Amino acid sequence: MVDTGLILPAVLRGARKRCPHCGIGPLFSGWTQLERCTHCGLVFEPNEGDTWFFTIIGDRLPVAITIVIVYFNLADFSRAGGALALIAIVVALIWSTPNRWGVGVALHYLSRLFWPDPADPMP
Repeated sequence: MVDTGLILPAVLRGARKRCPHCGIGPLFSGWTQLERCTHCGLVFEPNEGDTWFFTIIGDRLPVAITIVIVYFNLADFSRAGGALALIAIVVALIWSTPNRWGVGVALHYLSRLFWPDPADPMP
């Protein structure tokens, strides 16, 4: 049985761009995701594309929220205010990309813990 107290620490480690298992090894070298943790040896993505679901959800939620705000006119912007808001959103999305990808890796790690595969090398 997997301890549900592992969920929040693993997600927070991923958000800090650290290994969701040990919290010490880095997930990225610049903008490139590493293959495995340099500290504990966890393979972050055993099969190519395993983290796509979590990454796509993490990338699409902020965009969807922005679309809802614009579509339902939840914020009344002037033309200049709208342009500044758009620039701020784009900068925030780009700046937080590695953190959101790290959360995606952490969620994938948790799915591997809760539904283990005997062929999956977990430390």
